[in-house]
Amino acid sequence: MAAITVIHGIGQQLRGEYTLRDRLLAALRDGAGLAGGDVAPEDVAFAAYGELFRPPAEVLAPEVRHDARDLTEKDEQELLLLWWRRAAEVDPKVVSPDDEVLARPPVWVVRALAALSRSAFLARVTESMFVGALKQTSAYLRDPEVRGYAQAALAAKITDDTRVVVAHSLGSVVAYEALCAHPEWPVRTLVTLGSPLGIPNLIFERLRPEPGRWPGSIAHWTNVADPADVVATVPDLRPLFGERITQISVHNGAHAHDLRPYLTERLTGAAILAGLA
Repeated sequence: MAAITVIHGIGQQLRGEYTLRDRLLAALRDGAGLAGGDVAPEDVAFAAYGELFRPPAEVLAPEVRHDARDLTEKDEQELLLLWWRRAAEVDPKVVSPDDEVLARPPVWVVRALAALSRSAFLARVTESMFVGALKQTSAYLRDPEVRGYAQAALAAKITDDTRVVVAHSLGSVVAYEALCAHPEWPVRTLVTLGSPLGIPNLIFERLRPEPGRWPGSIAHWTNVADPADVVATVPDLRPLFGERITQISVHNGAHAHDLRPYLTERLTGAAILAGLA
């Protein structure tokens, strides 16, 4: 059975377990290889919950198209503003919201999306995809059924042999809460990549069972963040979750939040291999 379970983040509603494996396994093995080891394909499982956010299929119905008018929830708008401000801090091409005269939504939301479209963070990401990602994060935190579904997807991939959980983006929130809820799991190592766990008010204070708790059976937690990754607005999690975290800063190039460059990083591979030792 698999010793490593990988759980994805936002924007994966069109991918399942096997497409994620095809897309990500080589990147994970590259990181392990750079760290001086290897991971056998059969040692890796992929937990997928993206289908939860995929609209039901209908005859002649296209994939849902989001735009600024769909960001109606207060927490969605607050998260957008937070990511806009962070993008302006790390990317000189993005105008700061402090330089804009913010009107009532959806006017300022349109301006925010336009500003973010110039950032490296949204390279090759459409407005519809980005709005959908915001709504996925909000849905997980607001809807108990969504929360339960995502955590059950991870639980289904945890066996007596599982030692390492690798969690990206929103998946790190899912993994953190699930590990807190299941201290009996055999998982000893948590590797979080591009995690939004530290975002104040919108995520950190809404964690369950309570914010700042050390997760379950975890002995070693490594958090990896690119300073240009807007989703990891608070890149260093140690002040919130404790100095036991190994905090690593990396550089992922033009696609700061993409899971693949996180996985190909040597220090990510080293953290995964250490969890298997």
